[in-house]
Amino acid sequence: MNSAIEQFSAQAEAFNRVAPLELSVIIPTYRERDNIAPVLAALEHALLGTRWEVIFVDDHSPDYTADEVRAVAVFNPRVRILERVGRRGLSSACIEGIMASAAPYVAVMDADMQHDESALPQMLHLLRSRGLDLVVASRNIDGGSMGDFARKRVRLSNLGSRISKLVCRCDLSDPMSGFFVADTAFFRASVPHLTGTGFKILVDILASSPVRPRIAEVPYQFRNRLVGESKLDVNVELEYLFLIADKLLGRFLPTRFILFLLVGSLGLLIHLSILGLFHLVNTNAFSLGQIVATLSAMMFNFFLNNLITFRDRRLKGMALLRGLLVFYAACTVGLFINLSFAQRLLAAGLPWYLAGLSGLAISSVWNYGVNAVVTWRRAKTFCSPQPKPRLVQGKI
Repeated sequence: MNSAIEQFSAQAEAFNRVAPLELSVIIPTYRERDNIAPVLAALEHALLGTRWEVIFVDDHSPDYTADEVRAVAVFNPRVRILERVGRRGLSSACIEGIMASAAPYVAVMDADMQHDESALPQMLHLLRSRGLDLVVASRNIDGGSMGDFARKRVRLSNLGSRISKLVCRCDLSDPMSGFFVADTAFFRASVPHLTGTGFKILVDILASSPVRPRIAEVPYQFRNRLVGESKLDVNVELEYLFLIADKLLGRFLPTRFILFLLVGSLGLLIHLSILGLFHLVNTNAFSLGQIVATLSAMMFNFFLNNLITFRDRRLKGMALLRGLLVFYAACTVGLFINLSFAQRLLAAGLPWYLAGLSGLAISSVWNYGVNAVVTWRRAKTFCSPQPKPRLVQGKI
C-alpha cells in the first residue's frame, strides 16, 4: 500500500515539475446557463500559455447551469463544478470555490462577461512578480471605466466604496470590484475571519485580513451583460449593509441579533403611537388600545424581520402565515417571561428601571432565539421539479 502511494506521489511530483497548476478561476453562478460557453471560450483565449483551471460554484440554478458545466467538464479537464444545495450567496460561493482549489493563485470573476478576462494575465504577473497578496481590477483608475452603468448604479457603487472605508484596512479605488486575483495562502489566512454573506467578497477579505494586505490595481472597462439578467436588487444592498455592520459590531454581538433589536425598537414606536392614538380618541379605551397596539407591533416586527433580519430564510406563501402565528406565540411567551422576571427582581429590591431593563433583555434573547430556531428555521431548499433540458455534450 505504501509503495503504491509513494509511486503515485512520485508520478504526481514529476507531472508538476513539467506543468504545475498556476491559477484557479472561481466563478459563482446562479441562472447563468447561457453564459457558460462564452466565458469558457474567453478564458481559453485570455489564458493561453498559463496552467489554469476554472471552478464554477453554482447555487442549484433552476435553469440547470450546473448540468451545462458538467457537459463541458466531461471533455475539458480544466473545468470543474461545485453545486450547492440549500445555500445561496456570491461570497460564500467564492469562499468554497477557493478552498477547493490547489492552485497557488486564485482569480474571482463573474460569469456574465462584464469582467474583462483579458486583464487576468497582467494581474497574475503583477501578483507574482511583486509578491503581492491581491491585485484588483479597478473601474476607477486611469484606463478603467464603469461602462454604460446607469447613473443610479454608479452612485450606489460610489456610496458603497465610501462606506467600505469604515472597515477596510487599506486604500483602494474600487473596493466594490468583484474581479481580482489573490495569493491563495493569503486568502486562507483570512478565512476564519470572513463573514461570508452578501455579494461583496472583496470588502469582506479586506476587512477580515489579519495583516494589512499588499495590493495593486489594474484598470479595466466594465462591459454590458449580453445574456441573462442582473442579480442586483434591494437584497444585495441590504446584504452589503449587513456585512459592514458585522465588521463593525460583530465582535461584540451577532449582527442578526442587533438587527432583531433594531426592528424591535421600531415596533415599540409603532406600539406607543397606536396606544397614544387610542388614548386621544377615547381615554377609556386603554385596554382595547393595548391589545391592538401589541398585535400591530408584533405584525410589524414579523414582516420587517422577515424582510431584513432573516432575509436569507425569508418565508413565503403558506409558510409566511405559519411563521406569523408562531411569531405571535413565541413573543407572547416572551412577554410573560419579561413580566415575571422583572416582577421577581423588583420584589427582590432591585430599582424599577433595572428590573424593567432586565426583563426586556431576557425576553429579547428569548424572542430572538426561539424565532431564529423555530419561525425562521433553516429549511432545505430544492428546485421545483421541471422538465430537464436535453444536453448536447461537446468540447469547448
